[in-house]
Amino acid sequence: MPASGVTAAAIAARLSAIGLPARVEEHTRFTTVEAEVPETLSAEAWREVLDVVAEADRFGLLATSLNGRTLWAVVRKTVPTTGDVGGPGYQR
Repeated sequence: MPASGVTAAAIAARLSAIGLPARVEEHTRFTTVEAEVPETLSAEAWREVLDVVAEADRFGLLATSLNGRTLWAVVRKTVPTTGDVGGPGYQR
């Protein structure tokens, strides 16, 4: 599992421990974590949630009147640091 997947799985596990069951999804360039957030989440739980998602590269909250509140976090996959990253003809 790539490092992004490990980090995302750790974020999901910590969110679940707070009481927010999370979903993890792998994409080509990043891994996402999403969890539904109840209206009754305490201020203390919010602080814990923010500590957890601070481990991600980006995070946010999508709130709509139709679907409630969804917390999301994105962990980018590592870009290779060796090899022909720039492609043929790339000059440094």
